[in-house]
Amino acid sequence: MTMTDPIADMLTRVRNAQSAGKDTVSMPTSKKLVEIARIMEQEGYVQRYDVIDGEPRGTLEITLKYGPKKAKTIRGIKRISKPGLRIYAGKDDLPRVLGGLGTAIISTSRGVMTDRDARKEGIGGEVIAYIW
Repeated sequence: MTMTDPIADMLTRVRNAQSAGKDTVSMPTSKKLVEIARIMEQEGYVQRYDVIDGEPRGTLEITLKYGPKKAKTIRGIKRISKPGLRIYAGKDDLPRVLGGLGTAIISTSRGVMTDRDARKEGIGGEVIAYIW
């Protein structure tokens, strides 16, 4: 079955797995999903991610991260740009999530990056999601 929005599916799986207190969550993989997982690991929201090759499609497995007493590291995760309504931001209009405490994931011409990296590079792009 074809999925219309795999990014929203990934974010929902991570949100639900963390709410249920799971250690890992897995989903079908793609290059963009791996890049989003890389940013989530780089920013400290997840412990690690692994790409498991398989037929006909690989699997992306994300190991979730918790604080002391099973406290959630991801307080909120929200899809911004959807297939029905794409949201773009120029270099001067890049969003700040919770005044800089959260992270906006931006898809630019130089790849998927955080809002801070895009500001540093001086480029805009499609606003994929907010994580805080």
